[in-house]
Amino acid sequence: MARLNSRLESEGAEFLVLGALLIEGVPTYKTYARMPGYDLVAVNPEKGLSARIQVKSRWASDFDGGFLIKNFDCDFVVFVALNRGYRYGKAKGQASSADGRKMPDYFVFPVEVVKAAIYDRSKWGKAFLRFIPDLERYRENWGLLKDHLAF
Repeated sequence: MARLNSRLESEGAEFLVLGALLIEGVPTYKTYARMPGYDLVAVNPEKGLSARIQVKSRWASDFDGGFLIKNFDCDFVVFVALNRGYRYGKAKGQASSADGRKMPDYFVFPVEVVKAAIYDRSKWGKAFLRFIPDLERYRENWGLLKDHLAF
């Protein structure tokens, strides 16, 4: 299977997370200079606190539950399952539409949680959602970031 060019979609995922945090009342900025290790910076200017956020995404609704990550120079990893349709032909009939398209899913992880979810046999540095205990606790849990920033 040819590699999918999903550069636009991954940039879109960063903007989705940026927008979600702004709606939550958290001042957040996109790093346009391709900062290694993080894509967004959330701040609490009154308290002088910040959080570096790396955004990871997967295009397909039927992805294998994993994502690549090598650089852990961040405080949080927000994983976005974009759910743009079926690519691998695995999970047909499980999404909300016949083509697999549905609303994105967001997971907000402290970086240490993702480090612990790395598959030990992966040469690429692949983390799997199934290795994260109590995964649902992190679904759209923007409160973790807000607590870190003392909002």
